[in-house]
Amino acid sequence: MNERFNSQLAETTAEPVVPIGTPDLRGGAMVKPPAMAMHPGHLRAAAKRRLPSAIFDFLEGGSNDEVTLKRNRADFEALRLNQRVFDHVAARNLRTVLFGQRAAIPVALAPIGMGGVFHPRAETHAARAAAAFGVPYCLSTLSSCSIEEVAAEVGVPFLFQLYLFKDRAINAALLQRAEQAHCPALVLNVDTAVQGRRNRDLDNGVTIPLRLRPQHIARILQKPRWLINWLLKKPTLGNLAPYSPDGSDLATVSAWAEPRFKGAVSAADLEWVRHAWPRKLVVKGILDPEDAKLAAKLGADAIIVSNHGGRQLDGASSAVSMLPAIRDAVGDDVELIVDSGVRSGFDVLKALGLGAHGCLIGRAFVYGLAAGGQRGVAAALSLIAQELDEAMTLTGTADVNALPNGLVLR
Repeated sequence: MNERFNSQLAETTAEPVVPIGTPDLRGGAMVKPPAMAMHPGHLRAAAKRRLPSAIFDFLEGGSNDEVTLKRNRADFEALRLNQRVFDHVAARNLRTVLFGQRAAIPVALAPIGMGGVFHPRAETHAARAAAAFGVPYCLSTLSSCSIEEVAAEVGVPFLFQLYLFKDRAINAALLQRAEQAHCPALVLNVDTAVQGRRNRDLDNGVTIPLRLRPQHIARILQKPRWLINWLLKKPTLGNLAPYSPDGSDLATVSAWAEPRFKGAVSAADLEWVRHAWPRKLVVKGILDPEDAKLAAKLGADAIIVSNHGGRQLDGASSAVSMLPAIRDAVGDDVELIVDSGVRSGFDVLKALGLGAHGCLIGRAFVYGLAAGGQRGVAAALSLIAQELDEAMTLTGTADVNALPNGLVLR
């Protein structure tokens, strides 16, 4: 790791946060799986049972033929960890620094739009779980709960992800709200010049406006618990509702917002954001080394290597396959985070071995969110920590910030 990162690590891990109810990750103790899920498959199965099929498809699906969605997982699975049998370490350090924030494990919760479709007040549940466990949380522009609601309920700083609008006054207002909430970093999304066509959502009528047919309604009625919560809570897009003429429901605000999104983000837009935002700036959605170099040149403190979870350009490279080239392009001075396809602690260690500082998880924690709110997200994080500790033990890795040579075999 570079000197700047080591300095941050020393400053922010002097008094490490150890999540309540979990073993001290400094000591290398195995993290005990929570009772509600002995492995990640349990959380996914529970989410599938609870959610209407259309909503589960919205969570699971990718764009078009889902080639990139499948590639994200295939490329992680193709990477091999180098097992070492004589180099076991008694104590393992899983702690690090991500986005300038202390992290109990090298993982942060990714920004998820329209979280209210998965669980009532989803973002407050996810943010509380992240704070209790000791990892960063990122709130989406398209969240169901607003910046102010999450800040009031959680009381711990979180990151804010920005989708740019054509109207810079809205962008400026969102930045001001994020600054007033003491968000330590802004995550600028740059990979949605157009929205990828998502065939599952089209088949299920999950569009703007909704195009539900009788068979879709029949399937929703098969999940009465979800339906009751939906009718009682009536989620909207909390961050955007104040700007919409009628911000009372998700469909209305979504219809208002869709034509107002800027789409393509130019170098001039990035420069404007860098000038307007005084804290750490993170650029999310980079897959090309030249794009990465330009983002760094224009002031990005960190880059998230991502293909939007396989939900944008179908046929694009996986994020993990592009990580080494991007690391070579930007050198050691830019923090690199991998997003898209990360499902386990084994994936996290592979990403670190290829040059990442950490990973964002999306679907991996949303399964837990849908299954059990805050408790389910805590379960997902605990399972990833357990897997990471296991992988470190069996590869002779003592510290996530000082990896052994030859850890990952391609």
